[in-house]
Amino acid sequence: MQFTAFYPLFCWIIPAKSRTFAPDMSRIMAIDYGRKRTGIAVSDPLQLIANGLTTVPTGQLLQFVMDYAAREPLERIVVGLPKQMNNEPSESMKYIEPFVRSLRRRLPAVPVEYVDERFTSVLAHRAMLEAGLKKKERQNKALVDEMSATIILQTYLENRRYQ
Repeated sequence: MQFTAFYPLFCWIIPAKSRTFAPDMSRIMAIDYGRKRTGIAVSDPLQLIANGLTTVPTGQLLQFVMDYAAREPLERIVVGLPKQMNNEPSESMKYIEPFVRSLRRRLPAVPVEYVDERFTSVLAHRAMLEAGLKKKERQNKALVDEMSATIILQTYLENRRYQ
C-alpha cells in the first residue's frame, strides 16, 4: 500500500499550515549536555514526536552525534541552554559552547540552535513519578538526562508547530 492511500487521514491529523504532500523525512536531535553524561533525544521522521534515544558519556558525545548523522538525516540539532532564574546563562555554558563550536565545524550543513532548558530535570523527575517508576529507577541519572533531552525536544517541536 502506498502513502497516497493514507493522504486524506494524514491531512486530517496534521494542521494545514504544516502539511505538505511529501513530508520532510529528516529528524531533529536534542542534546541535554552534562559534564559527565549527556542525554539525547530525536524526533520521528515527520517531526511530530520526541523520543528519548540514549545517554552517552560526554567525552564520546561528538563521535556519537557524527555516527548518528552518518546513519540518519538530521535537519537540525537543538542544545539545551542552561539559564539561571535571572535569565543569565549558567556556568555550564563554558563547557557547552566549545562543544557547539566543534559540532558546527564538523557538521556545517546541520543548523545548531540553543533552547532554554530550565526546569527540564524537574519535569523529568515529575514524569517519572507520574509513570509509577520505583525510587531506585528514579535515581537513574542517565534516565533523567535522556528524559530531559526528550522534554527539550518536545517543547521545541510544539513551539515550532504553533508559531
